[in-house]
Amino acid sequence: QVQLVESGGGLVQAGGSLRLSCAASGRTISSVSMGWFRQAPGKEREFVAAVSQNSITVIEYSVKGRFTISRDNAKNTVYLQMNSLKPEDTAVYYCAGATKRGAFDEAYEYDYWGQGTQVTVSS
Repeated sequence: QVQLVESGGGLVQAGGSLRLSCAASGRTISSVSMGWFRQAPGKEREFVAAVSQNSITVIEYSVKGRFTISRDNAKNTVYLQMNSLKPEDTAVYYCAGATKRGAFDEAYEYDYWGQGTQVTVSS
């Protein structure tokens, strides 16, 4: 079992940056595929970024060039660096883990989920 705890969310002005962290416990993440999803009010949860066990990344098109996902297996933590934030990036951001090998952009591929962290971007 893997427990995931997100942190780093908050309120930021458009054009600003935030770095989200996802700290894992219960299992080393070196063998876990990790991802970030987000859910805005009234919308379905959507894929943001994923990183495989061997650090292959997949980034959703609307955030490509602005968001970067990375993993630090020694710290058992995954990060989402978000730059040039826009009001439409406002959402609850969730960290997720999958035991299968690869990088996945579908929520059903993931076995573990965090509770989420709120990101609000003001215009």
